[in-house]
Amino acid sequence: MPNEHETVGAYALGILDDAEATAFEAHLATCEWCAQQLDELAGMEPMLAALADLPGSGSTPAIGDSLSAKPRPRLVEKLVDEVAERRAQKRRRSFYMVAAAGALIIGGPFVAVATNSGGDGGGGAENRTLASSPAKEAFDGITDKITATDPTSKVTATVALQKKDWGTGAVLELKNLKGPLKCALVAVGKNGERETLASWSVPEWGYGIPDAKTDKAKEPLYVQGGAAFDPNQIDRFEVVEFDGKRLVEVDA
Repeated sequence: MPNEHETVGAYALGILDDAEATAFEAHLATCEWCAQQLDELAGMEPMLAALADLPGSGSTPAIGDSLSAKPRPRLVEKLVDEVAERRAQKRRRSFYMVAAAGALIIGGPFVAVATNSGGDGGGGAENRTLASSPAKEAFDGITDKITATDPTSKVTATVALQKKDWGTGAVLELKNLKGPLKCALVAVGKNGERETLASWSVPEWGYGIPDAKTDKAKEPLYVQGGAAFDPNQIDRFEVVEFDGKRLVEVDA
C-alpha cells in the first residue's frame, strides 16, 4: 500500500480494496491533513465524471459508476493536482486580503531569518545585523507569547501574537528544528478553517540545536507572518512538514 497521505484520492474514488480502505480509515482518524484533503474532495463528483476514462467504455458513465470502477492511473494524480490548485488559490486569496488591509509584512508574506550569519565565526558585523533583524526585533517586542514542545519531534515553538486591524500578526521562534526539510506555519481557527501564514526550508544543519558544533546551527529560526483571523478566533498553531506531518502544535 502506498504512503497513507497519497491514498486520499484513491479512497475518494472508491478504488481501494477492503483491507486498504480499512487501513486508510484508521489513519484518517488521527491525521487532520488527510481529513482536510478528503473534505476538499467532497462535492467534486462533476469533475470526477469529467476526468473518468474507464477502460473499454466509449461513453461517460454515471457518477456512481465512475466512483466504483477503476480509472486510468493518471486520474488520481489529476484529482490531487486539482485539489492542490484550489488550496493554492485559497492561500493567495488570504494573502491578498491581508495586503488590501494595509498589512506591512517585511519581505513579502513572511520573513524567516536565523540570528546568525551562517558562518562559523563569532561577532562579525554581519552577525550583529542579523541578530537585530526585523523578525527578531518584532518577536522581542511582543509580550503575548505561547510556547510548546512536541514530545516526539522535540521541536520547541514559541508564537508571539499581536492583534492587527486586518487580523493577527505572528512571529514564530523555532528551536531544535533539524533538517533538511520544508515546513509551514498554519493557524487553525475555532471553526476548523486553516490558514498558512508562512513556509520555508530548513537546511541540513537545522536551527536552534543546543549541542550543535557550529554557531549557525545553534541559533533559532524566526518566521514572521500574518493571518486574517482575529486572535480570539484562533484555536491553535501548527508547524507541519509539506507532507502533512506535524512537528509541533501550540494552543492559542
